[in-house]
Amino acid sequence: MDSSQIAIDELSKHNLTHHPMELPHVGLGTMGIKNPDPVTTALEVGYRHLDTARIYDNESIVGDGIARSGVDRQEIVIATKLWTDSLSHEHVEPTTRESATSLGVDQLDLLYVHRPRGEYSPEETLPALDRLVERGITAHIGLSNFTIEELERAQEVLVHSIAAHQIELHPLMYNPELIEHARKHEYTVVGYSPLASGNVSEIDPVVRIAESNQTTPEAVAIAWATSKQPVVIIPKASHREHLQANLAASRLELDAQELAVIDSIERTHEFYPE
Repeated sequence: MDSSQIAIDELSKHNLTHHPMELPHVGLGTMGIKNPDPVTTALEVGYRHLDTARIYDNESIVGDGIARSGVDRQEIVIATKLWTDSLSHEHVEPTTRESATSLGVDQLDLLYVHRPRGEYSPEETLPALDRLVERGITAHIGLSNFTIEELERAQEVLVHSIAAHQIELHPLMYNPELIEHARKHEYTVVGYSPLASGNVSEIDPVVRIAESNQTTPEAVAIAWATSKQPVVIIPKASHREHLQANLAASRLELDAQELAVIDSIERTHEFYPE
């Protein structure tokens, strides 16, 4: 029996119970953020879920923004992601500890596998993530950009349940099968780039629905995405007015016909392929 299987067997003795992770409907995506001000502002206006990644090279900036805000650490969900070069059995823990230090926290709330590529191996990577939970380095495990088959293999290997699956999600990129899988297995879908990488105002059906509701295409895209239980989103924004607008948009209610119109859009663009 190899070391990975021994680790799985030892963790299995704990007879762990599944506890779904609750996340705010709207969080802050931080890709491309190069100074702490947007993070601080986001927390000041009410954001409580911050999402970063090692590949963004801004974990310390996010940490500075948190520290400057004065918001109690216990009120904030802090998530980051391991890149494909840090997923080997021996790299997972030291890399995660580096991320926590950069973010200025003792424990991460949510740690993702950013993509199941590179050094990723279910039998090597996932037991290492289980141990991070056991050691209190992260509270929850997330996956990102996985297929259903990859999700199901991860579920077979992991002892701790999947807390979240992060995927590109907007009116031009919608995979209802992934959302249904999350619903069935009681984990959260975290949708990134919900504003179609800034292109949502060019999607005619979304624009028409926005005009009929006297709101913006951005608000319609957010309302559509967050209507899909169990979906939350993490749009990026830097200015206070945009941060406030994105936070408020999840309270917009579209009717069934409007939702169906967006559902039926021909999917034509993935902005962040691997």
